[in-house]
Amino acid sequence: MTLTPISVAADTFAGFDPSRVPSPCFVVDEIAIERNLKVLNRVQQESGAKVLIALKAFSMFSLAPLCMRYLSGICASGLHEARLGREEYGKEVHVYSAAYTASDLKEILPIADHVVFNTLSQWQRFQPLIKAAREQRPQLDFGLRINPRHSEGKVAMYDPCAAGSRLGTPINQLRGQDLDGISGLHFHTLCEQDFAPLARTLDAIEAQCADLLYKMRWVNFGGGHHISHPDYDVGRLVERIREFSKKYGVQVYLEPGEAVAIRSGVLVSEVLDLMENEVPIAVLDSSATCHMPDTLEMPYRAHIGGSGPKDAKPYTYRLGGLSCLAGDVMGDYSFDAPLQVGQRLMFDDMAHYTMVKTTTFNGVRLPTLAIWNSMTDDLRIVREFGYQDFRNRLS
Repeated sequence: MTLTPISVAADTFAGFDPSRVPSPCFVVDEIAIERNLKVLNRVQQESGAKVLIALKAFSMFSLAPLCMRYLSGICASGLHEARLGREEYGKEVHVYSAAYTASDLKEILPIADHVVFNTLSQWQRFQPLIKAAREQRPQLDFGLRINPRHSEGKVAMYDPCAAGSRLGTPINQLRGQDLDGISGLHFHTLCEQDFAPLARTLDAIEAQCADLLYKMRWVNFGGGHHISHPDYDVGRLVERIREFSKKYGVQVYLEPGEAVAIRSGVLVSEVLDLMENEVPIAVLDSSATCHMPDTLEMPYRAHIGGSGPKDAKPYTYRLGGLSCLAGDVMGDYSFDAPLQVGQRLMFDDMAHYTMVKTTTFNGVRLPTLAIWNSMTDDLRIVREFGYQDFRNRLS
């Protein structure tokens, strides 16, 4: 089948035939993933930083061997991601949670390399567990997440430094506190941003707690860095990391998630029905709320290859999902020709913060997972979901 190339951010998919996979289906190109990993590894090699993959953004562990060929480990947001990191990725496991339960922490401490607390109160409350874990594993490191109260985000829901944020201890609350046993600091202020916001954040942190930085062995710059984006200034990042590491004598960590997976995947969907209600409407077998919730939460409009904005092309449709939620709508898209029932569409750049957030609301089927190699054209289905996946979440 000869296909007309389409313009997409996940550029290796420009000529991909979506009829090759079941629908709906997340398809990830391992060559595009490796392209991103090579950029991240360059940062490691040139700066001395260690880069971890944030499983909260991309945890397709079928690609764990490829990721660990280039990166230093994983960062987890709780027990289950930590277990996945230890079982499937096999390098450093760093864990941070806004709060731990005693039962979860008992399981985390034997498998993690770094455990980061959100508050000093949790750090102090769990001292008996911490001391016991250190007796068994003296190399275990503990850190504290700080909130520099320096916002760089434009959307409050995704801004860890927004007013009233529960994420991280405000730096001014650390004055005079006993931090004995804390060997590192963690901060996270960014969301899919370039170098300049990180530079301003570091300036703010250094201005507030340089004396504390000198006492640490490591500092984790968190995630949200769009390092593998073509426009990211990798050179300036490398330079700033080297300066920071030398100045304070610390090991720097970065934990991007989206930077591992941007421009590497698509969500294949099929048109199930066409109708009219003031506007032409196409109902798809995928769902914004079930399969791509960030389009509603962020919100943003996911691009479809070959489409344009509303009325930019001759035929405009409102695309909606098959759930009962009235707002389960991807947006208004225009096309060169009328859509047909059974036609396949590809939502662009759908590898990060998608499959990790899917739900079975309404009993909607989870998308199949597939890995494609854009160099060899090898395509393999790695997971299909069915009724048991829905049923087993309930009782």
